[in-house]
Amino acid sequence: MTFIYPTGSNAAHPLPLSPDYKSSIKRAPNKPLIPMPHTLSELTGPVYGHETVREGDNDLTTQHSGEPIGERIIVHGHVRDEDGRGVPNSLVEIWQANSCGRYVHVRDQHPAPLDPNFTGAGRTVSDASGYYRFVTIKPGAYPWGNHHNAWRPAHIHLSVFGYSFVTRLVTQMYFPNDPLFPFDPIFNSVPDEKARARMVSSFDLENTQPEWALCYRFDIVLRGKNATPMENH
Repeated sequence: MTFIYPTGSNAAHPLPLSPDYKSSIKRAPNKPLIPMPHTLSELTGPVYGHETVREGDNDLTTQHSGEPIGERIIVHGHVRDEDGRGVPNSLVEIWQANSCGRYVHVRDQHPAPLDPNFTGAGRTVSDASGYYRFVTIKPGAYPWGNHHNAWRPAHIHLSVFGYSFVTRLVTQMYFPNDPLFPFDPIFNSVPDEKARARMVSSFDLENTQPEWALCYRFDIVLRGKNATPMENH
């Protein structure tokens, strides 16, 4: 993997200012960015959270006394570098709404039921080949107040940590053929159509488990011309 940052990666990421995504108007920088070089302590600091991952943290359907309501799914894939090689020992975290489209969060008060058996968060560490796997429930769409009749497509948030606290990337995984794609300003804040497609998982029949769970594949490419769009760029 080259140590020179491939500037072509920048074209894949959402624009800081996307007027249709109303909160970006206040959040987007209005002055030139100031580069902040990482110091040795930031680059070689303690690995964040890897050692606290427990067996079963990647199965969001077994974290409580009963099974959550909804469609059980498997989400799996590889964390890759720009050359397509797997990135081992990456801390991958997910969080999501439940099958009714509601988060376990005090700010989410829309009239959809909470599921006492679904918290909506999990974590795992990629193996030697960069492979990761989660078992969860397919999330529902939800209203978000950005504009009249605004609904977010079903999605799962993913966070990837590298070898230090400052090496974190965040993205969203969507599901194929969602009818809400054309109406979602967050999804469409990524200007390139091919880059947007890299946020959409693919249905994986081969790894679907009969009579138990459907499967979706989602590879996360950290940088380069095929980079997965990230929220923190």
